[in-house]
Amino acid sequence: MHTIYNLVTGPLVWISFIIFFGGLVGKFVYLTNLAKNKDPFVFNYLSLKHALRSIFIWFVPFATMNMRNNPVMTIVTFAFHICLILVPIFALAHVIMWEEAWGISWWTLPETAAVIMSFIVLGGIVFFAIRRIVLPEVKYVTRPQDFAILALVALPYLTGLLAYYQIFDYQTIIILHILAGEAMLIAIPFTWLSHLLLYPMVRGYVGSEFGAVRHVKDW
Repeated sequence: MHTIYNLVTGPLVWISFIIFFGGLVGKFVYLTNLAKNKDPFVFNYLSLKHALRSIFIWFVPFATMNMRNNPVMTIVTFAFHICLILVPIFALAHVIMWEEAWGISWWTLPETAAVIMSFIVLGGIVFFAIRRIVLPEVKYVTRPQDFAILALVALPYLTGLLAYYQIFDYQTIIILHILAGEAMLIAIPFTWLSHLLLYPMVRGYVGSEFGAVRHVKDW
């Protein structure tokens, strides 16, 4: 078990981060070239001002008409994504691991806050899964693998909570927790989880077209 722990906290960590960052860079280059080949003039009207304005506006809760028209979806989406990002970065156990490995540390979340935020992530995943089953317009474009991806996102937070409350064998759960986090990192560039990258690209494009060309708001 100790050998497996060293493997998942050593080489597999490096592999997952290399695939994560390399995959995102590769996808960005691929999509940029694809857009350029399909529409050679697509970059002519890109405006940094309007792109950044659009990205900023859509990052503010209830700043757009679409958000105001769907308040529950807006609240769940923002709460989910904020917790999804902050917990892995600022959870005490994670920061301690970075400090032990590299001698660097930073501010951490109170343990109670990290636990509550993990439950929010799991609740958000349940909400999105039900939404894919109940809403006809979402159900129509939903595939079985979409639920598998939701489960993949849920696993790091579920196993993290199991480890925190010491449910089942602690060492086994910790190994599964780390493996789940690494699997999610690896999956991001190759699934719709890559909206981490695609979202600002699309918003920048739409913001530029609406603001610099049509001279109207895109929110």
